[in-house]
Amino acid sequence: MAFQLIKYEKKGKVATVTLNAPPLNWLTIAMMKEINEALADVLKDVSLQLLVFDHAGEKAFSSGAAVEDHTEDKVDEMIGLFHRMFRHMVEIDIPIVGVMNGVALGGGCELISFCDMVIASEKSRLGQPEIAVGVFPPVAAAWFPKIIGLKKTYELLLTGKMISAKEAEAIGLVNAVIPTETFREGVDKFLADLLNKSRPVSVWTKRAIKAGLSLDFTQALEASEIIYMSGCMATKDAREGITAFLEKRKPVWKDE
Repeated sequence: MAFQLIKYEKKGKVATVTLNAPPLNWLTIAMMKEINEALADVLKDVSLQLLVFDHAGEKAFSSGAAVEDHTEDKVDEMIGLFHRMFRHMVEIDIPIVGVMNGVALGGGCELISFCDMVIASEKSRLGQPEIAVGVFPPVAAAWFPKIIGLKKTYELLLTGKMISAKEAEAIGLVNAVIPTETFREGVDKFLADLLNKSRPVSVWTKRAIKAGLSLDFTQALEASEIIYMSGCMATKDAREGITAFLEKRKPVWKDE
């Protein structure tokens, strides 16, 4: 696969999609097509354990969907491609980590916040400024209430304000805020803590979390129990983990 606006790399068990149109990494129709192609490949590759969204440049993860692609003759295609990215991400069972060392605005904020986990530098800023140009962010409207609650969703979407990485961490949009000068070292450490786990157990864990998102607790627990017993406990790695604990040694994962 040859890409012009993103970099798509697979190294070991990690796939990385890097938005590669600095300094602002606008999400154009052309870039969205490339991202969707990369995500479709991730879905097919059962050897992968982690998907990372990163960006070129130090100014922006992404300043959002390109405004010129919102015109009447392009908006249908743009929205279809943009939302296809999130539909792909919903289907991906391996952890997805977003890495930002700059601003994430509009569609860029939606993309980074839809990742399972987000690592941000101290200088990073996030926001949904769509209301200032007479529209609203559909993904954020559907997703933010589930992860940050109604009050903050109303505030961010109705004011269009930008918030710091620290505030984003406080409300649940960001997992970790790392000093800018040691950002890449911090990212590597965060990712290493995910990669030293069993791939199948990570997959079953994520499936259990997703299964309960739209259910009440009793239904979510039942779904999680089924996934635990029929999925996770059927893996060799679950047996290895328990055996290693009883034998007081580190587990040796087989990813089976």
